[in-house]
Amino acid sequence: MTSTDLPTDAPGKPDEPAGGGHGNRPRRTRRWGRAAAICAGAVVLLLLGTRLSLLPGLGDIFGEKTHDRSGPAVLKSIRDMSRYEAAAGNFQVVVDLEKDTKFLPDAIRGSRTLYVGAGTVGASVDLGEVGDSGVVVNEDRTTAELRLPHAVLGKPALDPDRSYAVSKQRGLLDRIGDFFSDNPGSEQAVNKLAAQHIGEAAKESGLTQRAEKNTTAMLQGLLGSLGFKEVTVHYGDAGR
Repeated sequence: MTSTDLPTDAPGKPDEPAGGGHGNRPRRTRRWGRAAAICAGAVVLLLLGTRLSLLPGLGDIFGEKTHDRSGPAVLKSIRDMSRYEAAAGNFQVVVDLEKDTKFLPDAIRGSRTLYVGAGTVGASVDLGEVGDSGVVVNEDRTTAELRLPHAVLGKPALDPDRSYAVSKQRGLLDRIGDFFSDNPGSEQAVNKLAAQHIGEAAKESGLTQRAEKNTTAMLQGLLGSLGFKEVTVHYGDAGR
């Protein structure tokens, strides 16, 4: 062997793959794959957190803003009112609404909502229902006798500023359904139930009697300013 002859395999060195320095490529590929999977999982958790309220305050992190792009209100109709709103009552009710499913635990399918509903109910007397025979005036116009219909209750009007949900408990399937729903966590059922209970409470509150008393005082004051010295108001058949 001369000095110009070199051995093809140097002793003591491991063989290197062809192309040189690419033996760690499969390992690096696996690392990048795991990192991509972790990032994708984090994104999914963030999206789920925004819909399922798992991460409260997430909207503040991303600078969430609300824009009102509603169109102008359009007047559809006008009607004259002859009812005298003589009294109104403020009511509050706590609604505890629970929905269960047979053969499934509440953690899987079911919901329970604790809701505080606040609203008002008005009582009015329809003065437009008074007929010609419902008003009797003496010749010298010093006494008047009126017969009016009984006061009636209006529909309960819930106040959104004073009504709120205290707690909501939903099963896993209900949460998944809310995730794909256009109206997740709808409070329509508890709102309807709150209005029903408020209406029932108004019937037992003596609000109509209060409205009739206030209507009598209003008419006596009005006709008294016109010179009538005695004004009597009856409630029942208004007469025609």
